[in-house]
Amino acid sequence: MKMLSGAQRYSLTDRRRPGSSRPARRLILLFALLISGSAYPPWFARGQSHEASGYEVKTAFLFNFAKFIDWPPSSFANPQFPFTICVLGLDPFGNVLDEALQGKVIGDRPLALRRLKDKAEARRCQIVFVSSSESAHLAEILVSLQGANVLLVGETNGFAASGGTIEFTLEENHVRFSINTDAVNRSGLRFSSKLLALAKIVRDQGPLKGE
Repeated sequence: MKMLSGAQRYSLTDRRRPGSSRPARRLILLFALLISGSAYPPWFARGQSHEASGYEVKTAFLFNFAKFIDWPPSSFANPQFPFTICVLGLDPFGNVLDEALQGKVIGDRPLALRRLKDKAEARRCQIVFVSSSESAHLAEILVSLQGANVLLVGETNGFAASGGTIEFTLEENHVRFSINTDAVNRSGLRFSSKLLALAKIVRDQGPLKGE
């Protein structure tokens, strides 16, 4: 498994400067450089800690996860259906998702954003970010999505090992992620080997504590 060096990690700070506008273009470009094996320029490593919030980094990851996964036709209701990223539960992103992903496309499909309150609606999404407000219901969410080609992403500790597909983690003030290969197999999605090489690989270990 290929791990990220210090120069290749995404730095973050959760403090945002009021009124600032930070499109995800730079994060997306640098994610692509990381995937290709290129090192980040020094100015990025310095600038990230001052400019990129944790949820801007996570937004860039969500967008790029979609590009490194093969989505079967059964993922979409029809050929015209948009590629839909959903947030289930309380939205921690604020307006970051809307600002960074407005007008973006995945393949030949326009990208749409939805906020969900009902887990039953998640079957119409391609990527579902499960808010920490819904972590106690992960087992129910997994049951409701059986047979669906849906990528479940979360940030609750133990999310991936409990059956989620990708879990954001924080190590030394850098955003990293884990991938549960058992969950990948259940989803029917095909992950690029380059994406898997960037992740910590985990397997199913049972439900989250408290479920």
